[in-house]
Amino acid sequence: MLVLLAGIFVVHIATVVMLFVSTIANVWMVGSSSFGTASSGLWLLCNQTCEQLSVSSSNEASLKAVQAFMILSIIFSVIALVMFIVQLFTLEKGKRFYITGAIMLVCWICILIGVSIYTARFTGEVPESTTSHHGYCFILAWICFCFSFIIGILYLVLRKK
Repeated sequence: MLVLLAGIFVVHIATVVMLFVSTIANVWMVGSSSFGTASSGLWLLCNQTCEQLSVSSSNEASLKAVQAFMILSIIFSVIALVMFIVQLFTLEKGKRFYITGAIMLVCWICILIGVSIYTARFTGEVPESTTSHHGYCFILAWICFCFSFIIGILYLVLRKK
């Protein structure tokens, strides 16, 4: 049981780190053109220098929603990690980590909403690029989506022995 708890803890920490990286770094979409490679993220557009990401007024609310949901997912993931540590030392034997699992599933929903909005509204949109593809931050966000669901379910069914 100790090995299972340690494994879940390590995967949870990896999920938090990947959420930070995917939210902060600006490589959600990568495009190439005759001027070189450009990447855009949630905050900046980087070609050779980085500048504020400019979006149309119809997409501005969508971008703010993606930013908000990704930040919320980080917050809920960190809260779930702290709650896991607290419950690990305060729960009696045989109890389940219901609160931690529920918070992690809220994190999962936030990632789902944020990345889904980004996929629907911003896929393939890198200014002045001829070809574009998803960057590593976008892929990390989907990996975090999978990990947070698995961790949330494991917390719900996990008993402390």
